Amino acid sequence: MVRRETFAKLTPYLFLIVPLVIYLVWVIGPMFYTFYLSLTDWDGLAAPSFIGWRNYQKLFKDPVFYTSLKNNLKWILSFITIPVAAGLALAMALNRSIPGEKIIKASLYSPMVLSLVVGGLMWSWMYHPASGLINSILRLAGLDALALGWLSDKKLVMWAIIAVAIWRQVGYVMVLYLAGLQSVDPGLVDASKVDGASGWQTFRHVIFPLLAPVTVIVVVVSIIDSLRAFDLVSVMTRGGPYNSSSVLANFMYIEAFNNYKMGYGATIAVILFLISLVFIFIYLWRILQTEMEY
Repeated sequence: MVRRETFAKLTPYLFLIVPLVIYLVWVIGPMFYTFYLSLTDWDGLAAPSFIGWRNYQKLFKDPVFYTSLKNNLKWILSFITIPVAAGLALAMALNRSIPGEKIIKASLYSPMVLSLVVGGLMWSWMYHPASGLINSILRLAGLDALALGWLSDKKLVMWAIIAVAIWRQVGYVMVLYLAGLQSVDPGLVDASKVDGASGWQTFRHVIFPLLAPVTVIVVVVSIIDSLRAFDLVSVMTRGGPYNSSSVLANFMYIEAFNNYKMGYGATIAVILFLISLVFIFIYLWRILQTEMEY
């Protein structure tokens, strides 16, 4: 009996051994190895040469690093404002029975189904200065002055790429808020209407506070997605022109795999990881707080 009870207690841990080993080998191990590589001068071929904090000193003097960081911040600010506001507005508008509701929802979410590579290529063609859809429409409308080189102008290129990312993100945020609206008690909404509250007052004082957990998830996920931004930049501009659209993930990739500076690329990866970690901790702390309240 004692052996059976002991085995029963150990059974859950035995099932965890395989996934834990896989996680240690494929996630935790490479993570610590990246920290080590960031302290080396390695080209990916010869043995790594330990150089201490020299990569970090070089990185914090590199103007491309600050340009990439600034572009990531632009991405974050854009992602936690426009898609969140637009996604919430669409969720509120579509959280009722209207003609063609399912088709509208599917069409708004469809950009999220497309791979980032396909979306980037499609928008690159649309942004083409000579034959792109956007400039062609502007010229047909007699607005030739607005037909710009969207991906070749240093001042416009980052915003042009962010616009594509927002186009893709809005449907995702809408779906999250639609799911959150299902948990809002209709009785509270009806009670506010009985008390004479307007539609805006009901939204502001009843619905939006109840959506706070969803909003936290949306904002944190949007921030993490912004910091991981790579595909669209890589496909559309590769960080150009003159690094004006570079982001940290793209900067890391180019340094590591194009310039064969694996140690320097690992340094950028570590900094990106530490920045992401701050927002992950905020997210986990908020989730734990919510669970403790319930």
